Amino acid sequence: MKQKGIRKYTLLAWLLFDFANTSFSVIMVTFVFPLYFKNVICGGDPSGDAMWGASVSISMLIVALLSPVLGASADFSGRKKRYLFTFTALAVAATALLGFTGPGLAILAAVLFIIANIGFEGGLVFYDAYLPDIASERSIGRVSGYGFAMGYLGALTILVLLFPLLQGGIVVENIPNVTLSFFLVALFFAVFATPFFLVARDEKHAPVTMGYIGKSIREVSYTIRHIMNYPDLARFLLAFFFYNDAILTIIAFSSIYAQNTLGFTTAELIVFFMIVQTTAIAGSIVFGVITDRIGPKRTIVLTLCIWCVVIVMAILTREKFFFYYTGLLAGLSMGSSQAASRSMMAKLTPKKHVAEFFGFYDGTFGKASAIAGPVIFGFISFQAGDQRIALGSLLLFFAVGLYLILGVRSSAAIDGSDAAMAESGDYS
Repeated sequence: MKQKGIRKYTLLAWLLFDFANTSFSVIMVTFVFPLYFKNVICGGDPSGDAMWGASVSISMLIVALLSPVLGASADFSGRKKRYLFTFTALAVAATALLGFTGPGLAILAAVLFIIANIGFEGGLVFYDAYLPDIASERSIGRVSGYGFAMGYLGALTILVLLFPLLQGGIVVENIPNVTLSFFLVALFFAVFATPFFLVARDEKHAPVTMGYIGKSIREVSYTIRHIMNYPDLARFLLAFFFYNDAILTIIAFSSIYAQNTLGFTTAELIVFFMIVQTTAIAGSIVFGVITDRIGPKRTIVLTLCIWCVVIVMAILTREKFFFYYTGLLAGLSMGSSQAASRSMMAKLTPKKHVAEFFGFYDGTFGKASAIAGPVIFGFISFQAGDQRIALGSLLLFFAVGLYLILGVRSSAAIDGSDAAMAESGDYS
């Protein structure tokens, strides 16, 4: 992977994979399928909200439990590409099958979505684990930013492509066009993910056996018991849990908030998400460069402050026009905070255990926060009867994350982790 002859092609293919998979995120998780599931499949019944929330939580819980073990297994076997391909194929196939769902098929649709989301979220563990292999330490911020920028470009592209199909609304009368969009998302994901599988190479070719799985479980158990041997890593992951909780909750409820609180139509929502993706591209690139200059920790602190401004703006918004400006700033902070966080994790991670540690980052902490955030937001919204109050509660999550990240010593992260590993007898 480090050889100059293949590095540029591998990097381009790695970026294209982000271009591919974000199409799933924006259409199937954030925008179209949630509204289709609630309004069409469940017929607008209030139980649709509970069923949708349960589907998201179940898929995230499964990934949270599996990711560290499978990540450790990928480290042992050197088969990151094999794992990534399996999860990607799962996501693509289940997304295509969702094109056959319709009114009255709530259980089938929920099961297929859970499978598809497991494939998407599980694959991110192994995709992100390639970052230290592809980028040098000095360019890791830029490369991470470029990846997220390509992802948001992919999301913008799929929104433009599907606009003619979706402008009729996500309603019963427009079912053929909406379900066709699911087939197109699956095709888009598969086509642009393929180049990476053609150029990437596994470090080893050891077969994945039950012995590796057993060894992985023991290693993950060791990591959990001795995580405090890596105080900076532990503190960062805890900070990430809190602020990522707030970010994922904003993403999950943005379309519902815009439609229910501000009265956005489907066409207006498409334009809104196009705006968000556009500034997210700019944020990922610009802050990727900034990350390499000032470091990921300072960049994360800066972006968390921007997120707080976004929350205040959204709460004060009473008109649709002003909410578009809120979306501009949200996109800028979304791309930059995610790219800087991935860079921070790469700097804190011992290379020998990169897939395993990214399993904790993407899986255990990333997905656990995705379980907690929507539940808390929904509970506060229900009790208060106002989504603005629920939105304001997210400021507390950002504040806790900001407090914790300030205590992380990022400058000596790698050396400190390696030293801690040596003192504790390593994992081998």
